[in-house]
Amino acid sequence: MTTIFNVRPRALNVGNDVIARGLKQFLAEAFQEEVNLISIPATSKYESHNKAGLNAGTIYQVNQYGHGVIVGGGNLYENGELEFDMNAIDQLEPPLMLFSLSMGRVYGRNGKLTPRTDRMPLDRIRKLNARALVSHGRCQATLDYMAENGIDNAVLGGCPTVFLNETRSSLPTVAAANSGLTLVSIRNPALMNIPPSDKAKVKRDIDAIVALLRSQGHDRVKLLCHDIRDIEFAAAFEGVEYIFNEDSLTFLAILAEARLLVSYRLHATLPRLSYGLPCVNISYDERAKSLMETVGFGEWDIDMIQCDDVVKEVTSRLDDFGRLWKLRDEAASTHAHLREVASRGFAQFARAVREFQAAT
Repeated sequence: MTTIFNVRPRALNVGNDVIARGLKQFLAEAFQEEVNLISIPATSKYESHNKAGLNAGTIYQVNQYGHGVIVGGGNLYENGELEFDMNAIDQLEPPLMLFSLSMGRVYGRNGKLTPRTDRMPLDRIRKLNARALVSHGRCQATLDYMAENGIDNAVLGGCPTVFLNETRSSLPTVAAANSGLTLVSIRNPALMNIPPSDKAKVKRDIDAIVALLRSQGHDRVKLLCHDIRDIEFAAAFEGVEYIFNEDSLTFLAILAEARLLVSYRLHATLPRLSYGLPCVNISYDERAKSLMETVGFGEWDIDMIQCDDVVKEVTSRLDDFGRLWKLRDEAASTHAHLREVASRGFAQFARAVREFQAAT
């Protein structure tokens, strides 16, 4: 039996599990059989684990009975939340794949993009990529960063959530209370890396968006939380209920059954777009902007920091979904290419795993 370790973000945010759901599709396709998939948190920061990331203990464990390691997906370059031992990683024996990792900048108080203070140091990114058999960057901004710093083995792989439509039929049935909703997918502004003045605007904008939706006949508007830390923010809205479900399949089913989605969260937006359902996305950093551009929806995205009136921009998109469907048709070839790149990378990884198994 093949055993694969997946070192990935795990805590707090259901979006991490949505990404993992997409990863499993490619894993099943590449191996054509059930594999033992062991998820290891990328960091012990949020959970009490003595094994996290690619530290010495994890690498020892992988070398004892693992046949391959996948790091990702997630923004682990950007937030530096991958623990790994620079010495022990040289002793990693099974093949390593870096999957759908991203590096993006955030808006500083002057409204200009600036590197995050907690991003992974360049020497560590180089070390990971030098050791990896396959390296997939999630968006063009990530690939640009790698190229600027002489890391030439990474390819543009996109995000697996773009292809979740392929497994939509496996989603569970949604309770009537959570079917046909109009959803506003939120993030607690305390968790947004944006200027303080823009954090103060987020609640006002969401209040106005909810009022706009209700004025257009959306009488069942609810706030969708991805993270337990969003709930405190959601509870501050009077007269608007919120939903939080940490099960990724139920979360996706709620998205698939919704009447409409307005979203501050990529990993609500991308599954929704993959299902071909109406959605408006609001971004606030380079990670989101670049990924929306990479998958062909950059013109549809609303940059909340750069635009003068978020609600006005939302209104314009609600009035013109024909534009979204045109962009989706135009992006079909891009999606097909990204899928081929991801499939090819997983196939290469699977072959290396088989060779490692045969040799050991």
